[in-house]
Amino acid sequence: MRRLALGWAAVLIAGCAAHPGPAPLSVGMSQDPQSQVLGHLYASALRGTGAAVRLEAVADPVGGLDAGELTVVPGFTGRFLAMFARDSAARSDRAVYWALAGALPEGLAVGDYAMTAEDKPALAVTKATATAWGGTDLPALVRHCAGLTVGGVVGVRVPKAVGRCTLPKLREFGDDAALFAALQARQITAAWTSTADPDVPEGTVLLTDARPALVRAENVVPLYRRNELTEAQLLAINQVAGVLDTEALIDMRRKVADGADPQAVADAFLDEHPLGR
Repeated sequence: MRRLALGWAAVLIAGCAAHPGPAPLSVGMSQDPQSQVLGHLYASALRGTGAAVRLEAVADPVGGLDAGELTVVPGFTGRFLAMFARDSAARSDRAVYWALAGALPEGLAVGDYAMTAEDKPALAVTKATATAWGGTDLPALVRHCAGLTVGGVVGVRVPKAVGRCTLPKLREFGDDAALFAALQARQITAAWTSTADPDVPEGTVLLTDARPALVRAENVVPLYRRNELTEAQLLAINQVAGVLDTEALIDMRRKVADGADPQAVADAFLDEHPLGR
């Protein structure tokens, strides 16, 4: 009887080994600090549901998602839209989101976007320039379109026009430090940056967008593969939109750029802003 019991135990153990648990969910990100922040943030949200999650830093996260190699890829609405519908005229938060939802290929879906967390292109000017223009929004720049000199960091894509103002050829700089030094030295009138750039120096004025929007929205949003997330997991990634804002994104991005562990940064944020509350 003892040998029979041991035999049945061996069969049960073998049966369990033959039926492993579900494969880990995979969250894709690239190597830049902002993508690292978002990747770890959404991975932590999924782990909060009890899911096993692995993070993968790849050159083309969206391509990996489309190929079925990844489960979730967080990013920004406008950048995703440019991949799937480059010629879309959508500009506002809501219009870009719905245009993206309609442009995704079969098998992919988009989660809720963070209405208060964005990283859209923004033009920076000095306080003196804003005062001379009599405004701190993009329409003020449009009214002073003639004679503009505009700079940006080499390799960063920026709009070629703002409303009816076609911008001059971009003057390129090696990094943010050189760009903003040129702005303060009045070598350029305006500098392209973004609303979540942690390197924008104090005293610099970011021109706010208008209504209707002149620059395409870039709100935080997750893409995911259909039918691979449970209801609880989908709820978790959607709840990120309710707790994240641009200031928090800037703070986390700055910490990671300064050498902090992105997982620790993301976990600390979710500890302070629990999902579902």
